[in-house]
Amino acid sequence: MPALKFELIQKDPGSAARLGSLTTTHGRIDTPIFMPVGTQATVKAMTPEELVEVGSQIILANTYHLYLRPGHELIGRLGGLHRFMHWDRPILTDSGGFQVFSLGELRKISEEGVKFRSHIDGSTHFISPEVSIAIQEALGSDIAMVFDECPPYPAEYSYVKKSLELTTRWAVRCKEAHKREDQALFGIVQGGMHPELRRESARQLTGIGFDGYALGGLSVGEEKRLMHEMMQECSDILPEESPRYIMGIGAPEDLIEGINAGFDMFDCVMPTRNARNGALFTGTGRINIKSAVFAEDQGPIDPECSCYVCKNYSRAYLRHLYRSQEILASRLNTWHNLHFYLELMAKARAAIGRGEFAFFRKEFYAKRGETPLV
Repeated sequence: MPALKFELIQKDPGSAARLGSLTTTHGRIDTPIFMPVGTQATVKAMTPEELVEVGSQIILANTYHLYLRPGHELIGRLGGLHRFMHWDRPILTDSGGFQVFSLGELRKISEEGVKFRSHIDGSTHFISPEVSIAIQEALGSDIAMVFDECPPYPAEYSYVKKSLELTTRWAVRCKEAHKREDQALFGIVQGGMHPELRRESARQLTGIGFDGYALGGLSVGEEKRLMHEMMQECSDILPEESPRYIMGIGAPEDLIEGINAGFDMFDCVMPTRNARNGALFTGTGRINIKSAVFAEDQGPIDPECSCYVCKNYSRAYLRHLYRSQEILASRLNTWHNLHFYLELMAKARAAIGRGEFAFFRKEFYAKRGETPLV
Protein backbone atom coordinates (compact mmCIF):
# COMPACT_ATOMS: atom_id res chain seq x y z
CA MET A 1 0.00 0.00 0.00
CA PRO A 2 1.39 3.46 -0.85
CA ALA A 3 2.20 5.83 2.00
CA LEU A 4 -0.49 8.21 0.78
CA LYS A 5 -3.55 7.97 -1.44
CA PHE A 6 -5.55 11.02 -2.50
CA GLU A 7 -9.03 10.74 -3.98
CA LEU A 8 -10.71 13.78 -5.53
CA ILE A 9 -14.39 13.15 -4.79
CA GLN A 10 -16.19 16.24 -6.05
CA LYS A 11 -15.62 19.74 -7.40
CA ASP A 12 -17.79 22.71 -6.57
CA PRO A 13 -19.55 24.11 -9.67
CA GLY A 14 -19.29 27.74 -8.55
CA SER A 15 -15.67 27.84 -7.40
CA ALA A 16 -12.39 25.89 -7.44
CA ALA A 17 -13.27 24.26 -4.09
CA ARG A 18 -12.86 20.49 -3.98
CA LEU A 19 -13.93 17.64 -1.74
CA GLY A 20 -11.39 14.90 -1.24
CA SER A 21 -10.11 12.02 0.84
CA LEU A 22 -6.53 11.51 1.95
CA THR A 23 -5.48 8.08 3.22
CA THR A 24 -2.23 7.73 5.18
CA THR A 25 -0.55 5.01 7.22
CA HIS A 26 -2.44 6.13 10.33
CA GLY A 27 -5.84 6.70 8.82
CA ARG A 28 -8.12 8.63 6.50
CA ILE A 29 -8.56 12.40 6.36
CA ASP A 30 -11.49 14.28 4.82
CA THR A 31 -10.44 17.35 2.87
CA PRO A 32 -10.48 20.30 2.98
CA ILE A 33 -9.01 20.01 6.47
CA PHE A 34 -7.39 22.20 9.11
CA MET A 35 -4.45 20.75 11.05
CA PRO A 36 -4.00 21.96 14.66
CA VAL A 37 -0.36 22.75 15.38
CA GLY A 38 1.34 20.53 17.96
CA THR A 39 4.73 22.25 17.81
CA GLN A 40 6.46 20.27 20.55
CA ALA A 41 4.49 17.00 20.32
CA THR A 42 1.48 18.59 21.97
CA VAL A 43 -1.32 20.88 20.86
CA LYS A 44 -1.08 23.36 23.70
CA ALA A 45 -3.74 22.95 26.43
CA MET A 46 -5.39 19.91 24.79
CA THR A 47 -5.12 16.17 25.40
CA PRO A 48 -5.17 13.83 22.39
CA GLU A 49 -8.60 12.59 23.45
CA GLU A 50 -9.91 16.16 23.49
CA LEU A 51 -8.46 16.76 20.03
CA VAL A 52 -10.45 13.80 18.76
CA GLU A 53 -13.58 15.17 20.45
CA VAL A 54 -13.28 18.55 18.70
CA GLY A 55 -12.85 16.82 15.34
CA SER A 56 -9.09 16.74 14.69
CA GLN A 57 -8.23 14.24 11.96
CA ILE A 58 -4.56 15.17 11.59
CA ILE A 59 -2.14 17.38 13.51
CA LEU A 60 1.15 19.07 12.68
CA ALA A 61 4.39 18.73 14.65
CA ASN A 62 7.56 20.76 14.26
CA THR A 63 10.84 19.27 13.10
CA TYR A 64 13.02 22.14 14.31
CA HIS A 65 11.66 22.19 17.85
CA LEU A 66 11.61 18.40 18.30
CA TYR A 67 15.17 18.17 16.94
CA LEU A 68 16.33 20.61 19.62
CA ARG A 69 14.20 19.16 22.43
CA PRO A 70 13.94 16.28 23.32
CA GLY A 71 15.76 15.14 20.17
CA HIS A 72 14.51 13.08 17.23
CA GLU A 73 16.78 10.15 18.04
CA LEU A 74 15.25 9.84 21.51
CA ILE A 75 11.74 9.97 20.07
CA GLY A 76 12.73 7.32 17.53
CA ARG A 77 14.07 5.05 20.27
CA LEU A 78 10.81 5.45 22.17
CA GLY A 79 8.76 4.20 19.22
CA GLY A 80 8.22 7.33 17.16
CA LEU A 81 6.12 10.43 17.54
CA HIS A 82 2.72 8.72 17.50
CA ARG A 83 3.58 6.51 20.47
CA PHE A 84 5.57 9.24 22.22
CA MET A 85 2.62 11.66 22.29
CA HIS A 86 -0.22 9.08 22.45
CA TRP A 87 -1.76 10.08 19.12
CA ASP A 88 -2.87 7.31 16.76
CA ARG A 89 -4.15 9.49 13.91
CA PRO A 90 -2.09 11.05 11.08
CA ILE A 91 0.73 13.53 11.75
CA LEU A 92 2.39 15.94 9.33
CA THR A 93 5.83 17.29 10.20
CA ASP A 94 7.12 20.50 8.69
CA SER A 95 10.75 20.51 7.60
CA GLY A 96 12.11 23.20 9.92
CA GLY A 97 12.68 25.61 7.03
CA PHE A 98 10.24 28.26 8.24
CA GLN A 99 11.52 28.13 11.83
CA VAL A 100 15.10 28.56 10.62
CA PHE A 101 13.93 31.49 8.45
CA SER A 102 12.39 33.03 11.57
CA LEU A 103 15.74 33.00 13.39
CA GLY A 104 16.96 35.97 11.32
CA GLU A 105 20.52 36.85 12.33
CA LEU A 106 20.89 33.58 14.23
CA ARG A 107 21.21 31.59 10.98
CA LYS A 108 23.45 31.43 7.91
CA ILE A 109 22.23 29.83 4.67
CA SER A 110 24.57 28.04 2.26
CA GLU A 111 24.20 25.56 -0.59
CA GLU A 112 24.77 22.71 1.86
CA GLY A 113 22.11 23.77 4.36
CA VAL A 114 21.61 26.14 7.27
CA LYS A 115 23.91 26.74 10.21
CA PHE A 116 22.06 28.31 13.12
CA ARG A 117 22.12 29.02 16.83
CA SER A 118 19.43 27.51 19.02
CA HIS A 119 16.86 29.96 20.34
CA ILE A 120 16.90 27.92 23.57
CA ASP A 121 20.56 28.02 24.63
CA GLY A 122 22.54 29.56 21.77
CA SER A 123 24.22 26.29 20.82
CA THR A 124 25.27 25.87 17.18
CA HIS A 125 23.50 23.40 14.87
CA PHE A 126 23.34 22.52 11.19
CA ILE A 127 20.34 21.27 9.19
CA SER A 128 20.69 20.19 5.59
CA PRO A 129 18.02 18.62 3.37
CA GLU A 130 19.39 15.21 4.32
CA VAL A 131 19.35 16.00 8.04
CA SER A 132 15.79 17.34 7.84
CA ILE A 133 14.63 14.11 6.19
CA ALA A 134 16.51 11.98 8.73
CA ILE A 135 14.82 13.85 11.58
CA GLN A 136 11.36 13.41 10.06
CA GLU A 137 11.96 9.74 9.35
CA ALA A 138 13.01 9.21 12.98
CA LEU A 139 9.87 11.02 14.14
CA GLY A 140 7.79 8.72 11.93
CA SER A 141 5.24 11.24 10.71
CA ASP A 142 2.78 10.20 8.02
CA ILE A 143 3.63 13.21 5.84
CA ALA A 144 7.08 14.82 5.72
CA MET A 145 7.97 18.08 4.02
CA VAL A 146 11.04 18.95 1.95
CA PHE A 147 13.55 21.37 3.46
CA ASP A 148 13.05 24.75 1.82
CA GLU A 149 14.20 28.33 2.07
CA CYS A 150 11.40 30.75 2.89
CA PRO A 151 12.28 34.21 1.51
CA PRO A 152 11.22 37.26 3.53
CA TYR A 153 8.72 39.87 2.41
CA PRO A 154 9.51 42.22 0.86
CA ALA A 155 12.53 40.84 -1.02
CA GLU A 156 14.28 41.67 -4.28
CA TYR A 157 13.12 39.69 -7.31
CA SER A 158 16.64 38.40 -7.91
CA TYR A 159 16.89 37.09 -4.35
CA VAL A 160 13.51 35.34 -4.54
CA LYS A 161 14.51 33.70 -7.84
CA LYS A 162 17.79 32.40 -6.40
CA SER A 163 15.92 31.27 -3.29
CA LEU A 164 13.39 29.17 -5.20
CA GLU A 165 16.20 27.61 -7.25
CA LEU A 166 17.95 26.66 -4.01
CA THR A 167 14.68 25.21 -2.71
CA THR A 168 14.43 23.11 -5.88
CA ARG A 169 17.97 21.76 -5.49
CA TRP A 170 17.25 20.98 -1.85
CA ALA A 171 14.00 19.26 -2.88
CA VAL A 172 15.96 16.92 -5.17
CA ARG A 173 18.28 16.07 -2.28
CA CYS A 174 15.33 15.50 0.04
CA LYS A 175 13.71 13.05 -2.37
CA GLU A 176 16.99 11.19 -2.82
CA ALA A 177 17.49 10.98 0.96
CA HIS A 178 13.92 9.90 1.72
CA LYS A 179 13.76 6.13 2.21
CA ARG A 180 10.86 5.50 4.58
CA GLU A 181 8.14 3.74 2.57
CA ASP A 182 5.32 4.36 5.08
CA GLN A 183 5.86 8.14 4.97
CA ALA A 184 4.72 10.48 2.19
CA LEU A 185 6.85 13.43 1.08
CA PHE A 186 5.48 16.80 -0.08
CA GLY A 187 7.27 19.46 -2.13
CA ILE A 188 7.00 23.16 -1.24
CA VAL A 189 6.40 25.83 -3.90
CA GLN A 190 8.23 29.09 -3.23
CA GLY A 191 8.56 32.24 -5.35
CA GLY A 192 7.50 35.04 -3.04
CA MET A 193 4.77 37.32 -4.33
CA HIS A 194 5.74 36.85 -7.98
CA PRO A 195 3.23 34.66 -9.89
CA GLU A 196 5.74 33.83 -12.63
CA LEU A 197 8.26 32.58 -10.06
CA ARG A 198 5.56 30.54 -8.33
CA ARG A 199 4.75 28.89 -11.65
CA GLU A 200 8.42 28.17 -12.28
CA SER A 201 8.82 26.66 -8.81
CA ALA A 202 5.74 24.48 -9.32
CA ARG A 203 7.02 23.33 -12.72
CA GLN A 204 10.36 22.34 -11.25
CA LEU A 205 8.84 20.49 -8.28
CA THR A 206 6.25 18.59 -10.29
CA GLY A 207 9.09 17.57 -12.60
CA ILE A 208 10.82 15.98 -9.59
CA GLY A 209 7.56 14.36 -8.45
CA PHE A 210 6.15 14.33 -4.92
CA ASP A 211 3.17 12.79 -3.12
CA GLY A 212 1.64 16.23 -2.60
CA TYR A 213 2.49 19.90 -2.99
CA ALA A 214 2.44 22.85 -0.61
CA LEU A 215 2.41 26.59 -1.05
CA GLY A 216 5.02 28.06 1.30
CA GLY A 217 6.16 31.59 1.95
CA LEU A 218 2.75 33.13 2.69
CA SER A 219 1.78 35.02 5.84
CA VAL A 220 5.34 36.35 6.15
CA GLY A 221 4.40 40.02 6.44
CA GLU A 222 2.49 40.70 3.24
CA GLU A 223 -0.91 42.39 3.39
CA LYS A 224 -3.88 40.05 3.45
CA ARG A 225 -5.20 41.12 0.05
CA LEU A 226 -1.89 40.12 -1.56
CA MET A 227 -1.96 36.79 0.26
CA HIS A 228 -5.42 36.04 -1.12
CA GLU A 229 -4.36 37.14 -4.61
CA MET A 230 -1.42 34.73 -4.49
CA MET A 231 -3.75 31.87 -3.55
CA GLN A 232 -5.82 32.60 -6.64
CA GLU A 233 -2.74 32.96 -8.84
CA CYS A 234 -1.38 29.61 -7.69
CA SER A 235 -4.62 27.63 -7.74
CA ASP A 236 -4.04 26.03 -11.14
CA ILE A 237 -0.27 25.44 -11.08
CA LEU A 238 -0.38 22.28 -8.96
CA PRO A 239 -1.53 18.83 -10.14
CA GLU A 240 -5.24 18.24 -9.73
CA GLU A 241 -4.68 14.62 -8.73
CA SER A 242 -2.43 15.54 -5.78
CA PRO A 243 -3.28 17.06 -2.39
CA ARG A 244 -2.62 20.81 -2.21
CA TYR A 245 -1.52 22.41 1.05
CA ILE A 246 -1.13 26.09 2.04
CA MET A 247 1.33 26.31 4.92
CA GLY A 248 0.94 28.54 7.95
CA ILE A 249 -2.16 30.58 7.12
CA GLY A 250 -4.94 30.62 9.60
CA ALA A 251 -7.54 33.37 9.97
CA PRO A 252 -10.98 31.91 9.16
CA GLU A 253 -11.28 34.10 6.05
CA ASP A 254 -7.87 32.86 4.87
CA LEU A 255 -9.09 29.27 5.08
CA ILE A 256 -12.27 30.11 3.18
CA GLU A 257 -10.26 31.82 0.43
CA GLY A 258 -7.81 28.92 0.31
CA ILE A 259 -10.65 26.44 -0.14
CA ASN A 260 -12.23 28.72 -2.73
CA ALA A 261 -8.94 28.65 -4.66
CA GLY A 262 -8.79 24.84 -4.66
CA PHE A 263 -6.51 23.97 -1.75
CA ASP A 264 -7.09 21.02 0.55
CA MET A 265 -4.94 21.35 3.69
CA PHE A 266 -4.18 24.18 6.10
CA ASP A 267 -2.40 24.75 9.41
CA CYS A 268 -1.77 27.65 11.76
CA VAL A 269 -1.12 28.43 15.42
CA MET A 270 -3.79 31.15 15.28
CA PRO A 271 -6.70 29.33 17.00
CA THR A 272 -4.52 28.06 19.87
CA ARG A 273 -2.33 31.14 20.31
CA ASN A 274 -5.30 33.49 20.14
CA ALA A 275 -7.14 31.35 22.69
CA ARG A 276 -4.32 31.77 25.21
CA ASN A 277 -4.48 35.53 24.64
CA GLY A 278 -8.25 35.71 25.17
CA ALA A 279 -9.29 36.08 21.51
CA LEU A 280 -12.19 33.79 20.62
CA PHE A 281 -13.67 33.08 17.18
CA THR A 282 -17.37 33.22 16.39
CA GLY A 283 -19.50 33.16 13.27
CA THR A 284 -19.82 36.94 13.39
CA GLY A 285 -16.14 37.63 14.03
CA ARG A 286 -13.58 37.60 16.80
CA ILE A 287 -14.30 38.68 20.38
CA ASN A 288 -11.89 39.63 23.16
CA ILE A 289 -13.02 37.82 26.30
CA LYS A 290 -10.97 40.24 28.43
CA SER A 291 -13.42 43.02 27.64
CA ALA A 292 -15.45 44.45 30.52
CA VAL A 293 -18.57 44.16 28.36
CA PHE A 294 -18.62 40.43 29.17
CA ALA A 295 -18.37 40.80 32.96
CA GLU A 296 -22.03 39.84 33.51
CA ASP A 297 -22.76 38.16 30.19
CA GLN A 298 -24.41 34.80 30.86
CA GLY A 299 -24.46 33.76 27.20
CA PRO A 300 -22.05 31.37 25.46
CA ILE A 301 -19.09 32.49 23.37
CA ASP A 302 -21.11 31.84 20.22
CA PRO A 303 -24.87 31.11 20.41
CA GLU A 304 -24.61 29.01 17.25
CA CYS A 305 -21.69 26.89 18.47
CA SER A 306 -22.27 23.31 19.67
CA CYS A 307 -18.93 22.79 21.41
CA TYR A 308 -18.55 21.60 25.00
CA VAL A 309 -17.50 25.07 26.16
CA CYS A 310 -20.44 26.92 24.62
CA LYS A 311 -22.84 24.33 26.04
CA ASN A 312 -21.56 24.68 29.59
CA TYR A 313 -19.81 28.00 30.28
CA SER A 314 -20.73 31.67 30.08
CA ARG A 315 -18.74 34.55 28.71
CA ALA A 316 -18.72 36.01 32.22
CA TYR A 317 -17.09 32.89 33.65
CA LEU A 318 -14.52 32.65 30.86
CA ARG A 319 -13.63 36.32 31.39
CA HIS A 320 -13.20 35.65 35.11
CA LEU A 321 -10.91 32.68 34.42
CA TYR A 322 -8.79 34.67 32.00
CA ARG A 323 -8.42 37.69 34.26
CA SER A 324 -7.58 35.38 37.17
CA GLN A 325 -4.87 33.72 35.04
CA GLU A 326 -6.37 30.32 35.65
CA ILE A 327 -5.03 27.41 33.58
CA LEU A 328 -8.61 26.44 32.78
CA ALA A 329 -8.97 29.64 30.76
CA SER A 330 -6.40 28.45 28.21
CA ARG A 331 -7.95 24.99 28.09
CA LEU A 332 -11.53 26.10 27.52
CA ASN A 333 -10.62 28.91 25.13
CA THR A 334 -8.47 26.55 23.07
CA TRP A 335 -11.19 23.89 23.03
CA HIS A 336 -13.69 26.38 21.62
CA ASN A 337 -11.36 27.90 19.01
CA LEU A 338 -10.26 24.53 17.65
CA HIS A 339 -13.86 23.32 17.53
CA PHE A 340 -14.80 26.48 15.63
CA TYR A 341 -12.04 25.92 13.06
CA LEU A 342 -12.72 22.23 12.56
CA GLU A 343 -16.48 22.78 12.40
CA LEU A 344 -15.89 25.49 9.78
CA MET A 345 -14.00 22.89 7.72
CA ALA A 346 -16.81 20.34 8.19
CA LYS A 347 -19.40 22.89 7.04
CA ALA A 348 -17.24 23.78 4.04
CA ARG A 349 -16.98 20.11 3.08
CA ALA A 350 -20.73 19.71 3.36
CA ALA A 351 -21.30 22.79 1.20
CA ILE A 352 -18.94 21.47 -1.49
CA GLY A 353 -20.76 18.13 -1.33
CA ARG A 354 -24.04 19.95 -2.05
CA GLY A 355 -22.43 22.00 -4.82
CA GLU A 356 -23.05 25.17 -2.82
CA PHE A 357 -19.64 26.37 -1.63
CA ALA A 358 -19.94 29.70 -3.46
CA PHE A 359 -23.15 30.38 -1.51
CA PHE A 360 -21.53 29.18 1.73
CA ARG A 361 -18.62 31.60 1.19
CA LYS A 362 -21.04 34.47 0.56
CA GLU A 363 -22.96 33.68 3.74
CA PHE A 364 -19.71 33.40 5.74
CA TYR A 365 -18.80 36.99 4.86
CA ALA A 366 -22.37 38.29 5.24
CA LYS A 367 -22.56 37.07 8.86
CA ARG A 368 -19.35 38.98 9.61
CA GLY A 369 -20.50 42.11 7.78
CA GLU A 370 -17.57 41.81 5.39
CA THR A 371 -16.83 41.17 1.71
CA PRO A 372 -13.98 39.17 0.12
CA LEU A 373 -10.78 41.11 -0.54
CA VAL A 374 -10.33 39.58 -4.01
